[in-house]
Amino acid sequence: MASGDALGNLKGLRITSLDGDDEEEREQEIAIDEDDDDDEDEEAEDSVILGFLKKPKNPRSLLRHLFPSKAGGVPAWLDPVNLPSGRSCLCDICGEPLQFVLQVYAPEDKECTFHRTLFVFMCTSMDCLRRDQHEQWKRPPHKPSRSVKVFRCQLPRHNAFYSSEPPKKDDKASGTAVALCNWCGTWKGTKHCSSCRRAIYCSEKHRVKHCNFGHEPDCKRVRISSQSYDSSHDNSGAAMELQKVACNTLWPEYKIIQEDESAYDTQMSEDNVCGSSLVPRNRTDESIMSSLLEAFEGDGDRKSWASFEERIGMAPEQILRYCSSTCAKPLWPMSSGQPSKADIPKCRYCNGSLRFEFQILPQLLYYFHVRNDINSLDWATVVVYTCEASCEASVAYKEELVWVQLS
Repeated sequence: MASGDALGNLKGLRITSLDGDDEEEREQEIAIDEDDDDDEDEEAEDSVILGFLKKPKNPRSLLRHLFPSKAGGVPAWLDPVNLPSGRSCLCDICGEPLQFVLQVYAPEDKECTFHRTLFVFMCTSMDCLRRDQHEQWKRPPHKPSRSVKVFRCQLPRHNAFYSSEPPKKDDKASGTAVALCNWCGTWKGTKHCSSCRRAIYCSEKHRVKHCNFGHEPDCKRVRISSQSYDSSHDNSGAAMELQKVACNTLWPEYKIIQEDESAYDTQMSEDNVCGSSLVPRNRTDESIMSSLLEAFEGDGDRKSWASFEERIGMAPEQILRYCSSTCAKPLWPMSSGQPSKADIPKCRYCNGSLRFEFQILPQLLYYFHVRNDINSLDWATVVVYTCEASCEASVAYKEELVWVQLS
């Protein structure tokens, strides 16, 4: 196969065969390609990719070596060895390990970004998210304390973890992966259980939680039969890819499938305008809409919300909006609280410009079964800005900028 053809195959990667959804061939997992030929004035409007959620029929379709776009569950780390560490994994406000929200596989047409994935994490505390609202406005020399973080990871075509050829449905992950926390299954395990030496945790907080919620019986069994554990729990290769985690409060796992927004431009009927709330169309709760409108300050916010609602109403179940254009702009629910160009900092690694890449919509909270009360996690939109050059740096996971508007 010519190198150009192989590149094209991977750049257009759509992995659906594992789930056998032949009747839904039009639904594809997100693997965003750059399109530099579109007219700049039309890109922001016409090249928006919408992300929708779907339960995977085969959990293996979301493993890291198949380069998934997914929400909930645990991340499928692109670089499975050099994970974010230290305080990068924690909410800067309360110190709790962050919970995985979603990841988007978005390769670019450059050698260094042949594989490229963006990972979003969030503290589950609404109090922390409210404080985050003030922190996100801070600029150097002041360091903001964030409860929402996004990381960019990219690899060249030839790398230590994956084949240079497109994966097949029966392929298994190869190479070494670090041991992950037995409680959350998300972050690198660095602290062992002092009794059994089997369980490993990303933090003392998660060690204590596991001890309080069910580790003791396993701990006793392992102490009795430690040898059998050593021979059957090798963390290299794919052995631990479908690792079960002890935490029962992770968000439900979905794959993200894509549709062009343009496909919905002519599908919106008059009766759908009133029913296009921020939950699936057959689950509209007018009280939610009323409370949101009452929370807005002034006519500017109300007009912005009306425009936002009309645009989202073309495809009410979308949870993500992606655009590869460097001139793309987010779809803001409110006019207040929007960052200006001056508010967007430079890339912390190369000092280059950041650009809007995608935003997460509040519909995701419905799929995550988040309760609708005053203390539950809530947002109007979560906007992600990334280095326009997708710069290379010594760190494997580069922290990008996330901006949150609360409802």
